[in-house]
Amino acid sequence: MRTDLIKILIAVILFASNAAAQYESLDELVQIAIEVSPKIKMLEARRNAAFNRIEINSNMPDPVLTLGLANMPTNSFSFTQEPMTQKVVGLMQSFPFPGTLTAIEEAKAIDTLIVDEEIKDAVNKIRMMTEQRYYELSYLRKAIRYNEESLNLLHTISDVVSTKYTVATASQQNVIKVQLQITNLMEKIEDLKSKEQTVIADLNALLLRDAASRIITDDFNEIEFLNTIHTNLDSLAYSNRPLLSGIKYAEKKSQLNQNAAEKKFYPNINLQVQYGFRDKIAATNTILNDFLSVMVGVTLPLNYGGKYSSGVEEHLSMQEFYSQQYSLALQNLRGRFGAITSQLNSFEERIKLFEEGLLPQARQNFNSALASYQVDEVDFLNVIDAQDQMLKLETNLYRLKIDYLKLVSELEFLTGKEF
Repeated sequence: MRTDLIKILIAVILFASNAAAQYESLDELVQIAIEVSPKIKMLEARRNAAFNRIEINSNMPDPVLTLGLANMPTNSFSFTQEPMTQKVVGLMQSFPFPGTLTAIEEAKAIDTLIVDEEIKDAVNKIRMMTEQRYYELSYLRKAIRYNEESLNLLHTISDVVSTKYTVATASQQNVIKVQLQITNLMEKIEDLKSKEQTVIADLNALLLRDAASRIITDDFNEIEFLNTIHTNLDSLAYSNRPLLSGIKYAEKKSQLNQNAAEKKFYPNINLQVQYGFRDKIAATNTILNDFLSVMVGVTLPLNYGGKYSSGVEEHLSMQEFYSQQYSLALQNLRGRFGAITSQLNSFEERIKLFEEGLLPQARQNFNSALASYQVDEVDFLNVIDAQDQMLKLETNLYRLKIDYLKLVSELEFLTGKEF
């Protein structure tokens, strides 16, 4: 007997541990979605590419080694016939105008900062998508439970009506109406379960899991209303939204590219060193000295066809583009902020109205109708109507709470700040 008790206890512990292992909080799911996201990995690879690109154009150009023959007589092709015949080795190095390479390096380095902001924005978007799917899944499961409770109640009412029908106190039409209501409710539950599986598949796709993997959700019967929706959301976006920071970095890059393009109006310097080897003259047996040549060249930036000035103008135009893009992004954010703030205020008032007025009244009405029906004071249709009204209010209340949380999640994405 004691052995059996120990086995049962072990089984209970194992079951509890497995159940705990299957549960993952919303924050944990968000973290998993971020860690496995192919988009984040893609952007990280792009950032690494941008980092490696800094060195491509920001270093000195390679020197040029030259090998040649000078003053070779064509009648004999001999190295010992003429005193000016030489075997020449040369080395040439180009030196960009001072500050050019630094300007190029600074412009290229901005790319890594731009991609960093893209990564942050992608992380925030994945967080929002995961949260909103999670909230929607919670709503569907809550709606299924409400409808299943209503279905159980209808089955109870059906039994009562059937009993009354057998003793001729209820009509066959009443029995049919109850069965029709049960059928409609069962169809609604199946539709909700189908939507539940769709949302589960979407959420598992974000987690890179099998579409049918189990996900446990929390209930959100009690939510906290934001007290920050009346603050300056524009300021929060200025400070925290990676999208806006990325546009600012892109504008800064155009300014640095302009600086690099202006360096092309300044000359580059080319330094060349040659060493000529001479053999002794065979006819006179005269030993000849070698020659050393040093040459300095300067490029002449004549800006043919405006090829340099057009580069500067291009980057000035890009600065204007990013400036207007920033203004457009702010314009869109302000419009969305206004809509979300209005919706949040509306949801808050409606939730309070449901919780403090409509739902208590509906529950009281249902209990009264059920009690009256049991003593034959009202028809069963009154019970069904009262129960249906209560179900709708409970479902709509939870829908409002979930929509409120989804809007908060969107607001966090748009401002780049978690509330």
